[in-house]
Amino acid sequence: MTKTKIDDIARYTFLSGLLHAPNGENACFVVHEGNIEDNDYESNIWMYKTKEDRYLQLTALDKESNYIWLEDNEHILFPAIRDKKDREKQEEGEAFTQYYKLSIHGGEGKKAFRIPKKVSQIKEIDKDTFIFTAMDNSTMKDLSKLSEEEKKKELKNRKEEKDYEVLDEIPFWSNGKGFSNKDRNRLYLYHRGTEEIEKLTDEYTNVGGLNLNDDKNRVVYTASTYKDKMPLTNEVYLLDLNSKETTKVSPEEDFNYGYVNFMSENQIICTGKDQKTYGLNENPQFHLIDINEKSRTNLTPNFDRNMGSSVGSDCRYGGSLAGAIQKEGDHLYFTITEGYSSYLNRIDIEGNIERVVETTGSIDDYSVKSSSLLLIGLRGLNLQELYRVEDDREEAVTSFNQWVTVDRKLSIPEGLKVKTDEGIEIDGWVMKPVNFDENKKYPAILNIHGGPKTAYGENFFHEMQYWTGEGYAVFFCNPRGSDGKGNAFADIRGKYGTIDYEDIMKFTDEVLDKFDFIDEKRVGVTGGSYGGFMTNWIIGHNDRFKAAVSQRSIANWFSKFNTTDIGYFFVEDQNQTTPWEDPDKLWEQSPLKYADKVKTPTLFIHSEEDYRCWVVEGLQMYTALKYHGVEARMCMFRGENHELSRSGKPKHRVRRLEEITGWFNKYLK
Repeated sequence: MTKTKIDDIARYTFLSGLLHAPNGENACFVVHEGNIEDNDYESNIWMYKTKEDRYLQLTALDKESNYIWLEDNEHILFPAIRDKKDREKQEEGEAFTQYYKLSIHGGEGKKAFRIPKKVSQIKEIDKDTFIFTAMDNSTMKDLSKLSEEEKKKELKNRKEEKDYEVLDEIPFWSNGKGFSNKDRNRLYLYHRGTEEIEKLTDEYTNVGGLNLNDDKNRVVYTASTYKDKMPLTNEVYLLDLNSKETTKVSPEEDFNYGYVNFMSENQIICTGKDQKTYGLNENPQFHLIDINEKSRTNLTPNFDRNMGSSVGSDCRYGGSLAGAIQKEGDHLYFTITEGYSSYLNRIDIEGNIERVVETTGSIDDYSVKSSSLLLIGLRGLNLQELYRVEDDREEAVTSFNQWVTVDRKLSIPEGLKVKTDEGIEIDGWVMKPVNFDENKKYPAILNIHGGPKTAYGENFFHEMQYWTGEGYAVFFCNPRGSDGKGNAFADIRGKYGTIDYEDIMKFTDEVLDKFDFIDEKRVGVTGGSYGGFMTNWIIGHNDRFKAAVSQRSIANWFSKFNTTDIGYFFVEDQNQTTPWEDPDKLWEQSPLKYADKVKTPTLFIHSEEDYRCWVVEGLQMYTALKYHGVEARMCMFRGENHELSRSGKPKHRVRRLEEITGWFNKYLK
């Protein structure tokens, strides 16, 4: 066995996109693997035959990561660019989605149809009709309505316009997507026989999630219509596919809806929140909407857990195709984060909730159909695998990442609960260096998670395993502001840098007191996003850390408000003010204010296209430290965004970890 290697990140296998066939007899999932040489990820669709208990690869061109099952249970439909002419059209700027149809019994995928839109979601109504959403921009002409000559002229004009960006609304860009001014996710019908596209929503309406009823003659979806400024609320709409009539069925009240689906002919079940008590981060609840009365009833008024998994890891790639909530029979299945694990639950129309999967760890994706339940998860120090659940027992189906626990020396996180305030106990962990020698003193790294409403758990983190292999102890915790312990625990609005900072410092004190093998004079601190904010805050408020690495951080709440994709609503909500209402408060909570107090050598890691915490945040803090004579370095990654550490290109992820480790080696060793 050897210690974790820095480039192991490109050897791990990541799983996502788990979906059963409509009859539940088979399921497909997507397998992703890093390719260091090409500096990219290879993605292919695999299938698990539930009755035979075996899995096999369906596609092999390394670019297939999205698909749907067709109702015949024999074929999947997936988008791809496979021939030269399509590739050339795409390079010329033409927006379209080419679909291929593939038999699960073997053979090559064959071209099925092409939709002249950039499709974001598609569902089959019948073999000739599909409903889909696609990203449109009202400033651009619809290419499908133009002649070939007009199309060439429009594409030429678009190329010339790439030198300019015209902004007239907020947000004007989006992390991972780029400039998004006037982009709207619109709803359409596609008729395969005539290749006709029917437009169902207007140019200012942005459509969220949607679902069909069992008869596939009605659609329920969420949407918001806006100009100038995107709202934080939306509505629920019902579309009759026969008459093409659309009816708003949500009550006249500001509300933020998430998942929507039919629970009966006249009832829609949904998740949502009014955001009045706990703001943006308020945990949603389940509600029933009476279609005829246009009234909403809260099914779970006492439910206080976040839906979905917010348990962190840097060993995932790709997302769920079905989402964190799925309907099967008379129940909705959904994942929640509780404590430092995510679990699968289900709810019925009466609001009764029961736990379906009890195993601790992280459920990253799942699919349920009839009596078959499958999930993709992180369990203990095992990386992602596909599991089947039978009789309340999990069993691994795949063994893609088994080599990690066999070939690598791993450090097991040791739990440590710390009481930081009256009635407040936080969860934390300490990882010893591999090849630990109790007679030695070791340097250590405090790692702070992002969010802040996420959570650390006991699952695998590549960067932490790598650091323990390099001779570091690593410790981390879930301070107030973290997910998993309800609304009140997660609510730090207007308190950034106070109770959360105190929790982290008290946890650090406890770690250094109880784990005497850590050399308290050789401790570093790092974190990304909110963890970057807290790193910036810490170095401006104490000198106890020998070195720091601030990643994709927040330095100045004024610039965060006015330049980032979520700034104008996130900053107002989380700081309880705006630059004009109480500028003193906003400046008091900005790490940049305290930059003249910093003595800690600090490395800044930032991505040029990080529009969530824009690069100006790192540049401001870096400049301030340099101005005041503090050792500082900045490493900026081109072509990357806020997700660098989780889904950045393989070479970039390795370089990031080299930069961080090299900085700590310089000052802690």
